[in-house]
Amino acid sequence: MNVRRLIPAAALAGAVALGATALTACSGASAAGGNTDGKLAVTASFYPMQFLAERIGKEHVAVTTLTKPGVEPHDLEITPKQTGRLGESDVILYLKTLQPAVDKAVAQSGVKNVVDAGTLTALEAHAASGHDDHDHAAGDHAAEGEEHDHDHGGAGKDPHVWLDPAKYAEIAKGVGAALGKADPAHAADYEKNTATLVTELGSLDAEFKDGLKNTASKTFITTHAAFGYLAERYGLDQEGISGIDPESEPSPARMKDLQGVAAKDKVTTVFFETLAGDKTANALAKDTGLKTDVLDPLEGITDKSQGADYFEVMRSNLKNLQKALGAK
Repeated sequence: MNVRRLIPAAALAGAVALGATALTACSGASAAGGNTDGKLAVTASFYPMQFLAERIGKEHVAVTTLTKPGVEPHDLEITPKQTGRLGESDVILYLKTLQPAVDKAVAQSGVKNVVDAGTLTALEAHAASGHDDHDHAAGDHAAEGEEHDHDHGGAGKDPHVWLDPAKYAEIAKGVGAALGKADPAHAADYEKNTATLVTELGSLDAEFKDGLKNTASKTFITTHAAFGYLAERYGLDQEGISGIDPESEPSPARMKDLQGVAAKDKVTTVFFETLAGDKTANALAKDTGLKTDVLDPLEGITDKSQGADYFEVMRSNLKNLQKALGAK
């Protein structure tokens, strides 16, 4: 049961308003709910949001996630019971458009402290093929906060922004600020934890830049076109067998195109992911004589993941890319 239900309605309305400093000062202690031991009750839509909440909130938060380990986030369905529990959250962290069912549930939740990660950094549109919009200039991003809007036939913005450590750091800063507003009593701790995490993400970014700056090939093929941000950040070309949605089926023409790309760009490996099947990757690899390996979009952690958390899996991704691209 959420302790906020014990507060008179007028006081509750003020307590959850971000601008009402005097009343929100007690929200971290009183609003977290009886089943969270006085902690800030944070609901994360899926793993990348959960990771930020846990690393920034630490002992001050009780984090639950809507997407269980092993469930493909794009396919998540929300039960009425989950929707009801969502309304008991102090803070909701999600990424709008990634999970339509979550978007609907959040809109119905009535929770005041809702953070859409997509508003904390500039989102871009990415095509399944990176050759149309990329010039191999690593780090060739616009200034911080500037919007990129590549036009690929009216395609929507790519939500897989956490796979770029630099953009993920921007999101982390926004999450830290949101937790501080929801729980001012521990704002200093959230700020400190955010700074530590941002520094770690900066180090990871440097590892990717150094590890991928000199490779025999710049092109990688993956079943799920989730790596547009990563490719753009580090001067690579992503060739997705399917599109942003991992369940979409590639056309015979697309498979033929990829065979040509593999030959032209000296591709050695077709990547698949842990939460989706490798049937399509194996089919293309068989037709082209290529190897297969894992490139994890980090939408969830399971016992099959090549690492126990975001950093470990990202470093496994880096190692696999270096091997496939012939890093020197």
